[in-house]
Amino acid sequence: MSANEAALAALILLLFPMLYFLIASLTFFLAKLQDPVVTRLLRGLFQTYFTAVGVLGALGALAFALSGRGIGAAALALLAALAVTARGWFLRHLDTWIRARDAGDPMAVRRLRRLHLGGIAYNAVQFAGIVASIPRIFPAA
Repeated sequence: MSANEAALAALILLLFPMLYFLIASLTFFLAKLQDPVVTRLLRGLFQTYFTAVGVLGALGALAFALSGRGIGAAALALLAALAVTARGWFLRHLDTWIRARDAGDPMAVRRLRRLHLGGIAYNAVQFAGIVASIPRIFPAA
């Protein structure tokens, strides 16, 4: 496998957790966020998604660097760093609103839903950006 093929493979592999998150997160619209089991699953989904994007983004940055594509490597390194940062931010806020819900705050479920929507939007922007970049980065792909 050439360095360019490895870089393309890294981008495609990065799309898998994003696509999974996109599909799986939509199912939480069918569940009530008042249920502790549902919010525990939602938190696990966020945690796994951001961890996978962070790791795969870092590996993708390495693959791009080895293929001599410095701008792509920097972009994926930034994506990985954002995933690590966003993971902490989202989980911290999820935990805050889950505790508030459990303490009886009537607005906590609405805030959990907004956070859920924010995570979907965050993921959708990244997913669209990567998909749109593939033909530009790899014209023959």
